[in-house]
Amino acid sequence: MALNILISNDDGYEATGINILKDVLLKLEHNVYVVAPDKNQSATSHSLTLTVPLRIKEVSKNEWITTGTPTDCVLLATHGLIKDKIDLVFSGINHGPNMGEDVIYSGTVAAAMEGVMVGIPSVAVSMAGFSNLNFESAYNVIPCIIKLIKKMRKKNLLLNVNIPNVSADMNRGIKITRLGSRVYADTLIKKKDPRGKNYYWIGGALPSFKVKKGTDFEAIDLNFTSVTPITIDLTDYSQIEKLENKSKELECECRLMI
Repeated sequence: MALNILISNDDGYEATGINILKDVLLKLEHNVYVVAPDKNQSATSHSLTLTVPLRIKEVSKNEWITTGTPTDCVLLATHGLIKDKIDLVFSGINHGPNMGEDVIYSGTVAAAMEGVMVGIPSVAVSMAGFSNLNFESAYNVIPCIIKLIKKMRKKNLLLNVNIPNVSADMNRGIKITRLGSRVYADTLIKKKDPRGKNYYWIGGALPSFKVKKGTDFEAIDLNFTSVTPITIDLTDYSQIEKLENKSKELECECRLMI
């Protein structure tokens, strides 16, 4: 049965990844709608455009570009731009990995999160490489992800998928994983413009990562596609009971402060 699938990304409408994703879904004979940024919006996280008007341009049938962020794109699509009921949101395919703490910064993941926030199962898909990206595996991975979602039958399902940057025959299959942890090496680079004024780049070496068992990093290191279920609920449930107990101990002091 054909699904109505919305796709967006953060690399922009003309990026190779989103066009590969569209091609995969059309080959599977799904109904595809594209609402994507008109330029690169990487690392915009879950930001919305609130202080300037958004512009929308229809570039072909069922395809639009916007001046907004990835989150804007999904919000616009699901709040009136597309009249048909959307069954599934795909964001990507991102040019670069989104693993570990990357999901906090990622515009790719944020677009998928917005899909879940309006009650649609959503998937963020990324290529786990930084250059010479090989999208070949996507033609095998994406159909499997759709089958998995159909079996789950869960409206608030949010999957973060990272595909190893290898040929299809080198991809060893799918592993269900948890988020790992990156080691960032960011620096603030200060320079001067031709008028002598300071400007800054946030830069540094590419982040490394800790290969721990069961993580997305381990899966990619072993040439598996990593599939990580994530949630928009940021509550640290493990700390609730401890905080309740500590707050009772401080009850008198807190009352005095008030």
